[in-house]
Parts: sequence; C-alpha cells; structure tokens
Amino acid sequence: MLRSVTTDHAPAPIGPYSQAVWAGPNLFISGMIALTPEGEFRNDSLESEVRTALTNLMAVLESQGMTAANLVKCSLFLRDMADFAAVNAIYSEFMGDAKPARETVAVLGLPKDARFEISAVAYLPL
Repeated sequence: MLRSVTTDHAPAPIGPYSQAVWAGPNLFISGMIALTPEGEFRNDSLESEVRTALTNLMAVLESQGMTAANLVKCSLFLRDMADFAAVNAIYSEFMGDAKPARETVAVLGLPKDARFEISAVAYLPL
C-alpha cells in the first residue's frame, strides 16, 4: 500500500504530486528545488539554491525518522554541468559519511528556472 508524506518543514508541491511516497520500506522523495517551506524561491546564488534544496530533502527524511544514512539513491539535476564541483562540495557536507548511489545529469530546464534539483529514494528496514 502506498502512503503519501507531507511535512510543513519542506515546501508544498507545486503540482499534482506528493512530497514523498512510502512503498513498503522505501521512501520515494520528489524533486526538491530551492523553495522554502513558505514557498519563497531562493535563487540569489547557486550555493543558496543547493543548500535550500538539500535542506528540504533532509526535512522530508527527518519527518519520517530518517537521516542521510537511510538514503539509497539520489538523482541530481543541473542546468549547467560546470556547476558540478560546487554542487558536489555542498552535497558532501549534507551527506556526511552517507554514500548513496547517485547520478548527476545536465538538463535543459528545471521548475522555476532553478539551477539545481534533487530527488531521492530512502530505505527504512521494517
């Protein structure tokens, strides 16, 4: 059975989707961009965008009693692959010792013309 997740500590979806969905012991977290929980888009710098999006991801995890250690896979979307090193440095800060599987792809565009988006899958043993 699928169960949607909602937390006030991350932005509400801007479309017809859930912040995250449980499927068994797996939590599928929707793409997070630099929206604050209040809906403000923080795009003054790449660093601000990445930190805000990762803070959102962590808020969804924490709302379900998890941390970065529960992440199994992350998908990173960049508008410009030239930002890879800067994004990777910030990502590493948030992940700590966690090393989930990951891909990073360059895309033509993202919602709200964001420069960065992340989605993830986490696992919580039953």
